[in-house]
Amino acid sequence: MRHLKKGKKFNRIRGRRQSFLRNLASDLIRSGKIETTEARAKAIRPIVERLVTIAKAGDLASRRLLLQRVHNKRVVEKLCSDFGVKYQERKGGYLRIIKLGKSRKRDGAPTAVIEFV
Repeated sequence: MRHLKKGKKFNRIRGRRQSFLRNLASDLIRSGKIETTEARAKAIRPIVERLVTIAKAGDLASRRLLLQRVHNKRVVEKLCSDFGVKYQERKGGYLRIIKLGKSRKRDGAPTAVIEFV
């Protein structure tokens, strides 16, 4: 049974899975909107929402914490300067997942678009 086992594994070991999700989250922050599978979109949504919540503080400690989690200075700068200011008054729910109703050709995985509100 999978009690207290949170999240998908994506057929990867722990370190590669963390790197995969970190890179996917960085791509979403960089572009603002990506098209991916539903499972991937659902997996990165809580990660990115926590990052935006941390970025709302905007101080040095939050920047260092973001840099520790994202590993990219440009993404941290965009989080703090753009999204942190944009969502200052919003309590949560910064992302939207829209299911496209079509599947990926090679394996039939359902696709979705994840974007900032």
